[in-house]
Amino acid sequence: MSVGSSSRTEFTFSFRAPEGETVEFKDRPGAFYERPRWEDHRATTPYRGGSEVPSAELKHTFLIAAPPEEVFAHLAEPSHYVGLSPLLVAVRDVRRSGGTVHYTAVERFRFLGVLRHDNIIDVTLVAVSDGLPQSAEISGEVRSPGRVRMSYRFTIDRHEAGCVVTDTLHLRTPPGLLRFAASQAGAVQQARARVLTARLARPA
Repeated sequence: MSVGSSSRTEFTFSFRAPEGETVEFKDRPGAFYERPRWEDHRATTPYRGGSEVPSAELKHTFLIAAPPEEVFAHLAEPSHYVGLSPLLVAVRDVRRSGGTVHYTAVERFRFLGVLRHDNIIDVTLVAVSDGLPQSAEISGEVRSPGRVRMSYRFTIDRHEAGCVVTDTLHLRTPPGLLRFAASQAGAVQQARARVLTARLARPA
C-alpha cells in the first residue's frame, strides 16, 4: 500500500449471512477503481412486528500521508463532507450538543442529465479524540427517506507514514433495496478515500 496513492488502497466488503457465517470479498491492490462484486449473502436484523430488515456491512481501509490529528479534525467538521461524498451538495441546520453534532445534509441525484432530485437526510456525528495523538474515532447515524438507515464509523490510527483510516458502514434497508444501497455506499467509500487523500496528504 503506497502512501498518498489511492490506486493501491485495499478494501474489503463483508456480509454476514443469516446463519452467522461471515463472507468477505477482498479486491487486489490496484483494483481500487473497480466496482465490487456482489453475492446473494444477506444479513437480517429484527424489525418491528417480527419482520426482518436486510443489512450489510462494508469496510474500506486506506493509508493517508497525514497525521491522525489533521484527519480527525477534518472528519469532525460537518461542512467538510460537502464534496467528500460525491452526492453531498449542502450541509445545514448544524446543532451541537457536547461531543455530538446533529445536522441536515442534502444529497443531489440527477437523472438523464436533466431531472434533479434532492434527498434530505438527518445525520448524527460523534467525535471521540481521547486517543490522540495515536488514534481517534468518529461515528454516527444517517437516516434517509424510505426507512434506509446507515451507521458509520471512521477509525484513525497512527502509522509511520501518516495514518490508517478504516471507513465502516452498516446499512439497513427495506426488502429489495439492499443491493442498490450497498452499491451506492461502496462507490461513495471509494470516492471519499480519493478526495480525503487529495485534500490532506502531504507531499512525499
